[in-house]
Amino acid sequence: MTDTLIRNICGAACIAAAASCSTGEPSPYGALPSQAQIEWQKMETNMFCHFGPNTFTSAEWGTGQESADLFNPSGMDCRQWAAIAKAAGMKGIIITAKHHDGFCLWPNPVSRHTTAQSSWKDGKGDVLKELSEACREYGLKFGVYISPWDRNDPAYGTDEYNEVFRKTLESALGSYGPVFEQWFDGACGEGPNGKVQVYDWDLYHKTVYSLQPDAIIFSDTGPGCRWIGNEAGYAGKTCWSTLDTTGYAPGAAAPSRESLNCGDANGKAWIPGEADVSIRPGWFYKDSENDKVKSVSDLLGIYYASVGRNSLLLLNVPPDKRGLIHSTDSLRLMEFRAALDKIFADDLAEGATAEATQVRGGHRKFSASNVLDGNYDSYWATDDGTTQASFTVSLDGKKTFNRIMLQEYIPLGQRIAEFSVEIRDNEGNWKKAAEGTTIGYKRILLTDMITTDAVRVNIDKAYACPLINGFGLYRDEIMGETRAWDEPDDNGRAMAAGEKLTFDAGRISEAEGFFYQPRKKGSDGCIISYDLEISTDGKQWTKVFSDKMFENIVNNPIRQDVYFPEPVELRYIRLTPLRTDKDGAYGVTGFGII
Repeated sequence: MTDTLIRNICGAACIAAAASCSTGEPSPYGALPSQAQIEWQKMETNMFCHFGPNTFTSAEWGTGQESADLFNPSGMDCRQWAAIAKAAGMKGIIITAKHHDGFCLWPNPVSRHTTAQSSWKDGKGDVLKELSEACREYGLKFGVYISPWDRNDPAYGTDEYNEVFRKTLESALGSYGPVFEQWFDGACGEGPNGKVQVYDWDLYHKTVYSLQPDAIIFSDTGPGCRWIGNEAGYAGKTCWSTLDTTGYAPGAAAPSRESLNCGDANGKAWIPGEADVSIRPGWFYKDSENDKVKSVSDLLGIYYASVGRNSLLLLNVPPDKRGLIHSTDSLRLMEFRAALDKIFADDLAEGATAEATQVRGGHRKFSASNVLDGNYDSYWATDDGTTQASFTVSLDGKKTFNRIMLQEYIPLGQRIAEFSVEIRDNEGNWKKAAEGTTIGYKRILLTDMITTDAVRVNIDKAYACPLINGFGLYRDEIMGETRAWDEPDDNGRAMAAGEKLTFDAGRISEAEGFFYQPRKKGSDGCIISYDLEISTDGKQWTKVFSDKMFENIVNNPIRQDVYFPEPVELRYIRLTPLRTDKDGAYGVTGFGII
């Protein structure tokens, strides 16, 4: 009897221990986000403001030789920027405090090319001060872009410059309150002395963290967040927040664009994607682009391909020469915000119930109903070792929708690698409606209109027990047909290495310049540098440009307008590519005279 009692007690203890284990919190999996990274991703959309001397020259990359007096906004009002960002639902603003031309939008004490040397506000102007104060007033977070490339500073290209740049960071990050993101551009070209700098990234990061310990550092390799591999605002349909960065550095030594776009499954570091894109074709304001602001449909497509693919959207809205956001851009942002509000105001899964094929320990703490409760920190989970399971959402009657939202509980890691969504038809049969790979912080699937009373989500592959903390169904009747950036090119043509471009205007006429447009996405390559010649008869040629560069064309492969020093009479133009990003080959969809 005693032996039997002991066995029963031991058995009960084992059962109790197993139950306790199975209802405990799942163990973290893989690389994990910091609390700052989690809060950063919850921001979802932020505003980028490209502003500086380029605003007044219509250039994308300044030479560094521009007069400081060129920067002279007639009516700058950072409160207007902040009010517009707030109304558009943005959570923060990042300003180009120093672009590649070296001009500083604040009186940087270690530079002679700043607002202090300009005539704007008699040399007493400070954009960073005004913007940081406006952000605080409107409840927005404040961030800075500071390019280490400097086409003005005479020390650039020497060891001394790294110390100059450290002091530049100290000045910008130590004087204007909390900075939520430090944006590092990886561009590294020649300075005024023709030298190229070797950047001391360890020094730069140490400086940032010493002044702003909670700041998210952006670059090709993070460590806080990463460039998404393009300037069109889209993340990969597969998008891991994890990345392997060993042996890589920002700029030319960065991981491949594909790796940046998609991340690495089981990557060693948590470096989520940030998708940057401009509301206009270019990054800095140009009068000629006032009628080229992206449509609401375009912006919705970008939102779904960024926030809806586990990334943060950084939307550039460049102030104009007055120092104000143009009314066209502002109106479009309000229309964009109104569209998002209308689409996501009504969750058609509200009032539904959910059940799962497997629940962790059979405990309601991890039940499928958690995907519907709106609480970020509650989630459906399965037992350890169960990496394939499903949950079914039974709707409150038949619903019609075309957007399906899923959220993975990322504080414990990103786990899901494949999933599918099924709907129940009128006969009670299940039919596949959508499928995907990663989920991450948020995944929004676009489908045709679906009418059903039940939806089933199947986790088909996961690296650890899946954790889902959000599910929603929405109806978008606003976005029209848009061509996704990651669809194949079907316009233009591919050119072989060494092949020249020649344009015949048909008759002799006056031209102010020429334009070149690569293929969408820069597929087949982009011309980086070139010689350009002109002729009136196609026999005698005059060289106008020698070894000239297109600005930022690889990252932002849009039409490039290049103006001659003065108008010229011509019939023919001939462009000889000197360097492309595809071993001499390149693509073209447009080439002609302006």
